[in-house]
Amino acid sequence: MEKLLNIKEASEWATQYLGKNVTSSNISYLIQYGRIKKTGTNGSTQVSQTDLLNYYESYHGSRENNFKERLGEDLNWALSFDQYKEAETTKHVHRLHPYKGKFIPQLVEYFLDNHTDNFKTITCFRKGDIVLDPFSGSGTTMVQACELGIHAVGIDISAFNALIGNCKVMKYNIVDVQVEVSRITGALKIFLADCHVVEFEEKLLQSLNEFNNRYFPVPDYKYRLRQGEINEKEYGEEKEKEFLPTYNNLVQQYNIKLRQEKSNSFLDKWYSQHIRDEIEFVFNEIKKIENPATKRIVSVILSRTIRSCRATTHADLATLLEPVTTTYYCAKHGKMCKPLFSILKWWESYTKDTVKRLVQFDRLRTPTFQYCLTGDSRTVDIFAELQKKNRTFAELAEKQKIRGIFSSPPYVGLIDYHEQHAYAYDLFGFDRKDGMEIGPLFKGQKKEARLSYIQGISDVLNNCKRFLDNDYDIFLVANDKYNMYPVIAENAGMKIANRFHRPVLNRTEKDKTAYSETIFHLKNK
Repeated sequence: MEKLLNIKEASEWATQYLGKNVTSSNISYLIQYGRIKKTGTNGSTQVSQTDLLNYYESYHGSRENNFKERLGEDLNWALSFDQYKEAETTKHVHRLHPYKGKFIPQLVEYFLDNHTDNFKTITCFRKGDIVLDPFSGSGTTMVQACELGIHAVGIDISAFNALIGNCKVMKYNIVDVQVEVSRITGALKIFLADCHVVEFEEKLLQSLNEFNNRYFPVPDYKYRLRQGEINEKEYGEEKEKEFLPTYNNLVQQYNIKLRQEKSNSFLDKWYSQHIRDEIEFVFNEIKKIENPATKRIVSVILSRTIRSCRATTHADLATLLEPVTTTYYCAKHGKMCKPLFSILKWWESYTKDTVKRLVQFDRLRTPTFQYCLTGDSRTVDIFAELQKKNRTFAELAEKQKIRGIFSSPPYVGLIDYHEQHAYAYDLFGFDRKDGMEIGPLFKGQKKEARLSYIQGISDVLNNCKRFLDNDYDIFLVANDKYNMYPVIAENAGMKIANRFHRPVLNRTEKDKTAYSETIFHLKNK
């Protein structure tokens, strides 16, 4: 007979089988999203041990073998960090704000800390050293350096990226942050009391819940989808049309403005009129904050909030297509979903989450210096610019020099880093420097774009090495499918001392084929 396990027994079995902690919540997730079938009687949820085994087989042993067959035996599976849950790879301040294309903190920690293993046979950084990240992005290197007792300098051409990175490592008066977010939340609720948006959303959610329970029951619907019993596209379109009259009636009843009158900017195009009004209200309240550090972190909370409130489907949050102003079938959640009409829910959620993460990081941080400069890494005078921001840190850097670099340069023709945060540039009024990005998406990946990329990364290394210790160590994380980094190293007068190949798991792209990236270890010739 088929062996059945309750959720607790299933989590214990999976933990032993995988050699890592699998919680009851993890098992419940698999049931809810139709990965394994729910069985059991008398209200007792059970799952088949065979179903569990079939699901986990692809993640245990065979997954590693599959990657190595496709990508080579020199793949360092330890650098996949597959033993970590998402909460651990997005720990504390690393998740203060979404950022496309960042590396996980465990990868940075692996190369900055003082351990050695079969792959990492030498230690390059020690406490008190200074590490540089000339493509700082969301500040992952700076945060991990702070945890490890290492000073860090970041550089980024994007003013908004520099804001995110600096906010992660900044020291705060937590009480002041809590007081200000409470004040703004109270003011926002009073502002909303004069309109009917909250009541409209409550009525809409009630109608959607009833509709979804009837036509998209959990977990049966998702399980039937995975078994191929339902044509998702046809069924989803049919139910969209069926629910639309209910939605239109509520919109008319509560006089909801689905679009703004103009569409000149990102904020005009991608937000309903109600949300745009709330954004402006909160932004004006933030301007009243006197403490500069508090003002910056609360601004980042607002940016994180409005990113989640764009008029798009849940599946298209990372890559926007067209504004969505009606209810829609959501392939991500397997039910009917809706666009947002108020920022209040996300604002309250993110204010609480941010304070919690700041407190968590405060317990781990060390008394070291970290700062991200806004500038062009190809030309910036690091010590001179650092002198303007933190004289003590600048004097330390000039005295002992920068020990080395850990960075993930942009991949050629993959992401437009300014465009992914276009809403923030509109709101905060930062100058956009899209044309100064190295390897942006809009330039593509053809020969001319690749030559421009090689020149750009080479110029960065040649500029930065002026500020490095003579016996520097540079680690660059890249997917070098065009074999550009040997040329880049030569242009910068460096040699490739080692290559570390790591599998990239849990990718968000639709293409889920086996994929790896290389960490190039460069040294002076």
